[in-house]
Amino acid sequence: MKKAETNRFNELYQSHLRSLKLQGKSQKTIDAYARAVRRISERFDCCPDQLTLEQREQYFYDLVKSHSWSTVKIDRNGLQFYWKHVLKQDWQWVNIIKVPKVRSLPDILTAAEIEQLIGATRKLRYRVFLLTTYSMGLRLGETLSLQVGDIDGQRKLVQSLRGKGHKDRFVPLPDLTYQALRALWCKHRNPCWLFPNAVGSPERIQKATTHMDRGGTQAAMKAVVKQCGIKKKSLSTP
Repeated sequence: MKKAETNRFNELYQSHLRSLKLQGKSQKTIDAYARAVRRISERFDCCPDQLTLEQREQYFYDLVKSHSWSTVKIDRNGLQFYWKHVLKQDWQWVNIIKVPKVRSLPDILTAAEIEQLIGATRKLRYRVFLLTTYSMGLRLGETLSLQVGDIDGQRKLVQSLRGKGHKDRFVPLPDLTYQALRALWCKHRNPCWLFPNAVGSPERIQKATTHMDRGGTQAAMKAVVKQCGIKKKSLSTP
């Protein structure tokens, strides 16, 4: 791009970043949507608003051949946001690219399988983690992020604030799970986290400032699944 075009692109790009931030998008989404704008601009060496319909179609045609549909969908959403919030223009996406919908039913654990997994988990924190995740239907990240203040023991509810899309929701708290969480917390007494990221002495665990590592937790869960001989793909990432 010539200097004037480069300057105009940079102004629009910064406007894109501001709009994403003001719309409350996560940093991961901001990075992905910004990358989509940079990628199509580099492909044709011009600002996205200068692209013809044929160029946009060619871009996605090439992207479909070289990348996964997940990447294609992210780029489509990123550019759609750019057109709507930065260029103030409408783009009929269905006429350019329509990502296929793939529907698959998740594996369902039986009560016996859940009991088997929990019983085979030796470490208390992972055992309580499994019980909490499956008894309340939480995502892995939601369970890891649970804080002491999220627990309403009187009403037997858990306020999940850090789930997908950062949407608040209240989840019923089974009495057995409540008792297990309380027993775990009484051992470490971390003022913030129910699943603190520390091992060793009670004093060290009590002072932990982050929750358990996601990768370490997944590895521990996979090991238990393998030990139990349960072959269901959803179990590696509860």
